[in-house]
Formats: sequence, structure tokens, C-alpha cells
Amino acid sequence: MSNRIAIVGAGAVGAYVGGYMARMGEDVIFVDPWPEHVRAINEQGLSLSGLTEAECFTTPARAISLTEVQSLARERPIDIAFICVKSYDTAWAAALIREYLAPTGFCVSLQNCINEETLAQMVGWGRTTGCIAAKIAVELTGPATVRRGVPLGGNKHTVFRAGEAHGRITPRIQEVVRLLSAVDSAKATTNLWGERWSKLTANAMRNGVCAATGLGANDCDREPVTRWLSIRLAGEAVRIGRALGFDLETINRFAPDDWVAASGSDSALRERIEADMEASAVGRSDDSRPSMAQDIAKGRRTEIHAINGFVAAKGAEIGIPAPANAALVDAVVEVETGRSPQGLERVRAI
Repeated sequence: MSNRIAIVGAGAVGAYVGGYMARMGEDVIFVDPWPEHVRAINEQGLSLSGLTEAECFTTPARAISLTEVQSLARERPIDIAFICVKSYDTAWAAALIREYLAPTGFCVSLQNCINEETLAQMVGWGRTTGCIAAKIAVELTGPATVRRGVPLGGNKHTVFRAGEAHGRITPRIQEVVRLLSAVDSAKATTNLWGERWSKLTANAMRNGVCAATGLGANDCDREPVTRWLSIRLAGEAVRIGRALGFDLETINRFAPDDWVAASGSDSALRERIEADMEASAVGRSDDSRPSMAQDIAKGRRTEIHAINGFVAAKGAEIGIPAPANAALVDAVVEVETGRSPQGLERVRAI
């Protein structure tokens, strides 16, 4: 019998990965608070699109609202719950689904930021695993409709990296990898925490910058002001991650220490990284924008405190300042709360 899968939070990432699983014939149920979205999934199926024809399809799927979750008590329990909500919603989402987990059921944090500790507080470390989704760039463009704005990773880049907190490769992690391999390239990792901080660094250098300026991903990579800011944000995050003891992975095609050097006195390396950032816009949709920029556009709360704010807070704990990350938090909050408009001026002085 196949695993019963719950996607808790059918936003861009949740709906995208769950849509592929549903098309593959897996037993998937989506849980989401947006009534129109839930209704559209049930009536029309999930419509996914990407940059190639093979990525564009509609698949039947089942979704329930938060008020209907209690009905799961009358059904087969959940074996794997993918937690795909915003970081600040992790605790309640985990508490919501834990009552319906099978005895060996577990949760997967398929989110930005580092939420495994919060998840474990709700369901226990024995039911907690994590998964990084790197360079996926998906957006929920309407009810039951998700668009991907970057090419598939495939053999060029491993998109999903799933792991246990203790670092061992287990059968349940291998099952998560099997499920995600239907979506894009996936692997089991023995370095969950290093992968997590590396992805946090990548998010720290892009998400908030796009949110504060209103620029898309491509425009941020073409603009000298935002390129240089992104390098400094990454350099700060890498320094702190190293000091915390994490074994960092390659970040956007460059070694972790390259970002530190480029943010310092190595002007030649800075030029190489900036040239690579400009070149990365080729083949990527100009409509592509990271999740935090999507949140600003939709008038929603952002994850700035869980990304750049988290970097700055961890740095403060160990005595390593992160002034660029801290200043970006302030800039995004100014925009998020409506006190200032988006624009390059929000970050020019950082």
C-alpha cells in the first residue's frame, strides 16, 4: 500500500510538488486556508506550468480547508506530511496535522528558513525531517494555478535535498527523495544543517532585495547596486554560518568562502561573481520573482525576520555583526507596513 501524503499549505511550493505527486498516482491530500483555492483544486484540478511544454499540465487532486481537517479522523492516517506553510505558521500547521499522523508517520519541512526546531517542538524530533528546495522559483498565480519561472534543475543542479537531523540516510528519507524525484532532481543528504544554512544564505541575498526594491530576479541581477548588496549579504551569512559550525555547500555556483572574499577586498572575484549573476538571467523568465516579492505584491506578511533577521540574530548571539542583513530587514518592514514604497532607494544606502 502506498503512503498517504498530506501537503499542509498548498501555496506555490506545496501545490507544485503535490501536483506532480498527484499526477504520479500518489495518495495526496492538500490542506489550505484559501477557500477559492481549495474549491478550484477540487473542481478543476491543479494546473502547473513551466518553461517547457512537458512542464505544463493539469491533474485531478483533492483539497480540504482547515475546518475540514478534523474529518481526517475518519480516514486512513497520514504517513508523510509535507509542511509547506510560511515559517511563522510552522507551529500551528504542525499541531494541526499531528493528530492525524500514522504511528510511524512523520513531517517534512519543505520550507524556506530553518524551521525544524519549531516543527520538532510540535511533533517531536522522531517525526521531524527537512528538505531544501533550491532554485525552484514557483508562484501561485491564481486558484489552483502554479507557474515555474526557471528551468528544471535536472542533471545540472539538484533541486531537492532531503535529510534527517541526525545526518543518517534512512528509508523514510529515501522515500521522500523518490516522491520528489517525480518533480525534479532530488537526493538524500547527510548534511541537512549545512544545506539549510546554504539555502538560507541564497534566500538572504535575493528575497528581501526584490521585496524592498520591487525588482524581479533578473532585474536585481542586472542592477549594480543590488548585485553588490547581494554579495555583501551572502558574505555576512557565510561568516556566521561558518562560525556556527555548519559545513556549507556551494551557493549559487560559488564556494562559500568566495562570497566572503568577494564581499571584502577581492575585487577580481567580485567581478567574476557579478558577471555570473548577470549571465544567470539568460533563460530565466523576466516574470520570475522570489517568494518574498510575491508576498509584498499580494499584501501578505513576509518572512524577512526568519531569513535576514535570523542571520542577523544568530550573528549577534556569537558576536559577529551583520549590518547589511539587519538594514535590509528594516527596509523590507518599511515596505511591508506601507510606510515607504518599493524602489531602489530602499536599499541604495545599505
